[in-house]
Amino acid sequence: MILRDADEADLPAVARILGAWIAETPWMPKLHTAEEDLGFVTGLRAEGRMRVAALGPRAIDVVGFLARQGGEVLALYVAEGARGRGIGRALMEDAMAEEPEGGLWTFQANAGARAFYAGLGLAEVMMTDGENEEGLPDVRLEWSR
Repeated sequence: MILRDADEADLPAVARILGAWIAETPWMPKLHTAEEDLGFVTGLRAEGRMRVAALGPRAIDVVGFLARQGGEVLALYVAEGARGRGIGRALMEDAMAEEPEGGLWTFQANAGARAFYAGLGLAEVMMTDGENEEGLPDVRLEWSR
């Protein structure tokens, strides 16, 4: 597995990973088109730092990504067939190594993500009733090294 900064050629693969997760998650509302997903991830890359995990050197080999602004993780997604192989952990550990303090939001319904973050030592510090675009209750998690 290769961790590297995302480049423009990676963005269609990153957008597909995001869109596929939304499509396969029954409780997640589908609010955007594939074009809008691409625009969203393009903006994430432009506004901060985006790292990708790839199984080879080409954009088609991208199997996960993490976008952040400083210590704030804005997005972390891994392709369905690549989950459970340490890719998300590698992306998070990479971010946490660069930022001694940080955090992120995830949906309360995302039990898998919540367990994953707890395993990395993140603490749940706040919950909301759905003050986000999706209108879903979410939870704030933070780390401090």
